[in-house]
Amino acid sequence: MQQNLFVYNTLSRKKEKFEPLNAPHVGMYVCGPTVYSDVHLGNCRTYISFDLIFRYLTHIGYKVRYVRNITDAGHLEGDADQGEDKISKKAKLSQLEPMEIVQKYTVGFREVMQVFNTLPPSIEPTATGHIIEQIELIKVMLDRGFAYEVDGSVYFDVEKYNSSHDYGALNGRNLEDLLNNTRVLGGQDDKKGKLDFALWIKAKPEHLQHWPSPWSIGFPGWHLECSAMSHKYLGDQFDIHGGGIDLVPTHHTNEIAQNIACCDKNPARYWIHTNMLTVNGQKMSKSLGNSFLPHELFTGQHSILDRGYSPMTVRFFILQAHYRSTLDFGNEAMEASDKGFKRLMNAVTLLDGLKASATTDVDLAPLQQKCYEAMNDDFNSPVLIAELFEATRIINSVHDGKMKIDAANLEVLKNIIQTFVFDVLGLKNEQAANDDLPKVMELVVNLRNEAKQNRDYATSDKIRNGLQQIGFQLKDSKEGTNWSKI
Repeated sequence: MQQNLFVYNTLSRKKEKFEPLNAPHVGMYVCGPTVYSDVHLGNCRTYISFDLIFRYLTHIGYKVRYVRNITDAGHLEGDADQGEDKISKKAKLSQLEPMEIVQKYTVGFREVMQVFNTLPPSIEPTATGHIIEQIELIKVMLDRGFAYEVDGSVYFDVEKYNSSHDYGALNGRNLEDLLNNTRVLGGQDDKKGKLDFALWIKAKPEHLQHWPSPWSIGFPGWHLECSAMSHKYLGDQFDIHGGGIDLVPTHHTNEIAQNIACCDKNPARYWIHTNMLTVNGQKMSKSLGNSFLPHELFTGQHSILDRGYSPMTVRFFILQAHYRSTLDFGNEAMEASDKGFKRLMNAVTLLDGLKASATTDVDLAPLQQKCYEAMNDDFNSPVLIAELFEATRIINSVHDGKMKIDAANLEVLKNIIQTFVFDVLGLKNEQAANDDLPKVMELVVNLRNEAKQNRDYATSDKIRNGLQQIGFQLKDSKEGTNWSKI
């Protein structure tokens, strides 16, 4: 069932036919989170986008090994090997062990991914679980002359590498431009060149995470872990390497250099990157006050939000934009996505009740083909969603008696919805999951009314306030008490 799939390759800057190295097997590596804080919505966009890719590749018959790492050590505050380790700094501020920080935010990350209905990766390795593999790669780079040691730290020699390879192949810049636009930072006198980056960093006495190595007690540089783990689980070269577009200039550029220095191969055939998330046209950042976490978006508890939105509405909103396009968040855009998602799910709810006729007014095979064509064009989810709204129109027309559909086409229609709404886009019908909610709310409202009748106003207020905190509003009137979602 494998399709004529084309993907945009950041390395070549064009769409290329997807031809796996060892079909039907596909190796895909995606850079995961650094677990020192709660995952933000921009991160979620990246992982939802690669969930879409994982789901579609699986649907069309590939056996995908999806590796997504957890960075739990070695990620300094600056990409140029300066600043404190993010996890160690958080641990000191919280007066906790670094692994307590790692555990807390890894669990939180996985919970958010589950709420968004993303499938777990095949393997989720950690940096600290692969220290030995990282040390072995450093030895190879030293032996091959692409790295050098200074006082217990080991650095990658970018200019030496660039003399025989194109260091800027991924980011499209030559070495001279990169050197001219790189400032010299204090405390980096050990490096031969301004672009050289750390493979191993000698730990200061106060550094909380450190391991023995042939060079010093220290810790690996951030860029090294992905080379080590992708190499271990996917080999010298694999099919897809992905991440956010912000990783292109430094992290992924350095990964390519490390892998070529070790085994003379670019690690991935296809480099896929998701674009940025903006808020009302501005970059999301804490300093602008427009940065918010997924749970704030669900509850609406942020000054920039008019109200909260369900996880599936947010997922639908994210998938309405192509993964390579900038996605601009705004209350109006979220309202439109909410209406669109509900329209789609309302039609899905009607589907099982449709009756087949002896004749048909519609041929669903072309629509099904258009859905595949959309996904085969670099996983074009917005075009796919547009085609699914045509399916929605057909469902509504058949339900209203304005159109007839025979059994064969009804089966194709059901297949389209199951395949593309649920299996590929990964959406869930939240309304179906909440069918018992009215009964539960009726029970709660009756309990509150009993409390009021018994003049137990403390319990009555506690029920009302508690419901409000979880997103439900009660309104008392002469006719009784009504409830609604906030």
